[in-house]
Amino acid sequence: MPHTLVAPVEFVQDIKKSRFIGHAAPIASEEDAKAFLTTVSDPAANHNCWAWRLGQAYRFSDDGEPSGTAGKPILQAIDGQDLDGVVVVITRFFGGILLGSGGLMRAYGGTAAQMLRAAGKREIIPMVTGDCTVSFSDLALIKARLGAIPHLSITETFTADGVDLAITLRQGDEGQAARLVRDLTSGRSNLTFPD
Repeated sequence: MPHTLVAPVEFVQDIKKSRFIGHAAPIASEEDAKAFLTTVSDPAANHNCWAWRLGQAYRFSDDGEPSGTAGKPILQAIDGQDLDGVVVVITRFFGGILLGSGGLMRAYGGTAAQMLRAAGKREIIPMVTGDCTVSFSDLALIKARLGAIPHLSITETFTADGVDLAITLRQGDEGQAARLVRDLTSGRSNLTFPD
């Protein structure tokens, strides 16, 4: 299972008199990534190189460093730790010593990797939502029994004829929840999920 960060993190290291300042944060959209980039990028720095991954979507920038020496190694650090929904910005203040292409790749990728290794992470759990309608008399029993399924939440909408339930649970647990609803209501209610 992929992981994401629990909270934003920061990491600083000096490499051959250049200061590398790393910032990383969890994101839920490309807009989140852009907002984070705007917030942590330092206009006084020589370079603000970055990368982000969100599912199959990703972007990276070398921000003036030689092509392929900054953004791509940062992205590889994200992917190398099986992270998703993460943005990383590495800000460099040049210290006067040229690092060369290999040195830059190690500096940017290494700074990102060290920062991400030390960061708090949480597992990303794919969720699905299904719907069913139950009678008032079945509601308490269904809620009690479904509550035993990990990562499950229920939203209730009361109607004149019963209760409409939106049941959100971990992907893969749909069959267990659907059987439970069907068995507990003797087939009067069916939990269905979108295809």
